[in-house]
Amino acid sequence: EDRQAPQSAEGEAKVITLCGSTKFEAEFAEVNQRLTMEGCVVISLGMFSLPDLPDYDWTVDSSDLKGRLGGVHFQKIRMAGEVYIVDPGGYLGESTRREIAYAESLGKPVRYLSRERLARMGDGPQE
Repeated sequence: EDRQAPQSAEGEAKVITLCGSTKFEAEFAEVNQRLTMEGCVVISLGMFSLPDLPDYDWTVDSSDLKGRLGGVHFQKIRMAGEVYIVDPGGYLGESTRREIAYAESLGKPVRYLSRERLARMGDGPQE
């Protein structure tokens, strides 16, 4: 079967930015692979843990590197046609909630992994 890739209104592949907690690295990889196989352009997290930088104390973060990295992720949200929340079990941390609010303020559609899993489970045989 020749499946058509999801497309934007301009006829290009849909661009989707993934958001969620960095503790769900395996789920990010799974969602990224599935959406890529569906023909989407996927923008994901740049890193899942803070790098060990010589002479840099993340607890102090005097140069606001974490803030700048968050700003980069907001730019990824602006670049996307849609935002996909990787939220196994419905978990949403504070940063993810901010990203959702930002995406919604831009009018971006927001989808949730947890809701799609529930919908798929609901499609199964009824007891």
